[in-house]
Amino acid sequence: MSSLKFGTSGLRGLSVDLMGRASALYATAYARHLLKSGHAQPGDLILVGRDFRESSPAISATCIGALKRAGLTPVDCGTLPTPALALYGLELKAASLMITGSHIPADRNGIKFYRPDGEIDKQDELAISAEAAAIGDADLDETPGVGEDRSAATEALFFERNIALLPANSLTGLTIGVYQHSTVARDLLGLVLAHYGARVVPLGRSESFIPVDTEAVSAETIRLLKGWAPEHGLDAIVSADGDGDRPLVSDETGEPLRGDLLGLIAANFLGAEVVVTPVTSNSGIEAAGSYAVTRTRVGSPYVITGMDEALAAGKGNVMGFEANGGTLTASRFIIEGEPVRALPTRDSFLPILATLYAAARAKQPLSAVAANYRLPFAAADRLENFPVETSAALMAYLRASDANLAGFLAPVAGVASKSDIDGLRVTLTDGRIIHFRPSGNAPEMRCYVEAADENEAKALLKQGLDLIRAWAAARG
Repeated sequence: MSSLKFGTSGLRGLSVDLMGRASALYATAYARHLLKSGHAQPGDLILVGRDFRESSPAISATCIGALKRAGLTPVDCGTLPTPALALYGLELKAASLMITGSHIPADRNGIKFYRPDGEIDKQDELAISAEAAAIGDADLDETPGVGEDRSAATEALFFERNIALLPANSLTGLTIGVYQHSTVARDLLGLVLAHYGARVVPLGRSESFIPVDTEAVSAETIRLLKGWAPEHGLDAIVSADGDGDRPLVSDETGEPLRGDLLGLIAANFLGAEVVVTPVTSNSGIEAAGSYAVTRTRVGSPYVITGMDEALAAGKGNVMGFEANGGTLTASRFIIEGEPVRALPTRDSFLPILATLYAAARAKQPLSAVAANYRLPFAAADRLENFPVETSAALMAYLRASDANLAGFLAPVAGVASKSDIDGLRVTLTDGRIIHFRPSGNAPEMRCYVEAADENEAKALLKQGLDLIRAWAAARG
């Protein structure tokens, strides 16, 4: 179980470490925490959903058995988007578990935990870990269980929410590709888009799990998008990560739009007064709308805390988004004259629909809609299978002294200023930005950059990744 740890969104680790005993352990620990904290009473419902990873059904069944033995009543919500599970949990005032590794490689998996009022916070994570540490082998039973099937009801509630967001037939005339791969959002996305009048073209469905990262879109994914767009005469291609809480949208050429741009478009669509977003989101967001902006560390728990603080301060129309495009709402917004309940967890459907609607309403291609925002050009990528200990050592070295940081970046430019909110975000003397941050979910080292144009950003991103590789190689 050494690979298992809480990261930016739930528990993650190798599938082989999570299956069996560990699944039973953390499900039991969560049930005990819910009961002790008063978030659940004996016999209460607890929902369980999963993604399409090969290991997810077995982990789900083990969790269902453990939850039942711990005194709760598990409900099987099947394979579905995480925001759909969270919405159903809010509707029933029930806790839930989502078995998913999101966008990380197929040999890994995880568990996302939800209280009846939404995502768990960092204090809950500590409490769950403490409960797990106190459980002995004699208290564990790995026998799989079966829960009542409510997959249809869960998906129906989420479908109804999404067909109430835009005017009727507002996407008529658009031809939209849905890159289905192995995301649990694939079928619902197609149904929702068709409801609004779009012609939907299904693309790339896979029965094997494909890890699609919507924040650092792979070269292979971009190649597919740029091939499909002209082949099918598409106005856009949409998709999501494995559990359907992070959006992917490409324009009419197949070029992916930045996730933070999708979140920004959603903020303006909602008429947000407060936007909460991590430090990794584009630096131009503050000037791109009439709202107040709060910056946080990376991860939905930090965004949710920022939204809660805004609500506590009496501010209205509060929403948030991450650099991956996952959009959260803390307030009840009025859309098309009707109230839409808060959904304070990452959602891919709202930003996808808001972005497509912006193009349809403006009668412009998506590339023009994106250009209208005039944000600094941003890019991001990651080094996969990068040991966690090497990432930690690099960050410690860069933080140890200004001389270390300046020497590391000397081949690129001088250091004008830095921010240590999450990783190291450095403004260079020529105005460009480079940000180094270890992933909180997987053995990956991430690099984010901003520059005046696309070519500068791509060159800076390559330089940043090369510097990381060279430092790791020199360290041995």
